[in-house]
Amino acid sequence: MQPIQLFELASKQAEWLSVRQELVANNIANANTPKYVAKDVTPFAAVLSQASSGMARTNSKHISDNTVSEDFSVIDAALSDEDGVKESGNTVSLAGELTKSGEIRREFELNAALVKSFHRMMLMAVKR
Repeated sequence: MQPIQLFELASKQAEWLSVRQELVANNIANANTPKYVAKDVTPFAAVLSQASSGMARTNSKHISDNTVSEDFSVIDAALSDEDGVKESGNTVSLAGELTKSGEIRREFELNAALVKSFHRMMLMAVKR
């Protein structure tokens, strides 16, 4: 029997979300710091492209690579079309950062709900 990789993948996403939330919090904290460049983390899809799922593929569009990246790359965040670079040289858009924060919260809640449901399913299978 092969090990179930869902928990590993959910753990990796939770770690990615934690790193992203930390960067968003830093961006908000430095919203008025001159010449501060907003930071973000590479998208989780890029992490998945390096991810090992160990799962059988039934479709070529499913996860297919062999290793989970241990590090997430921190990159300069894309400039907002509305705000751009301020006179102080700062690139933080508070509206954009708050939007990211909401996305992070929703993704974490979905991650936790999926893990909880899968865990319940595993417990029900073991009880029978």
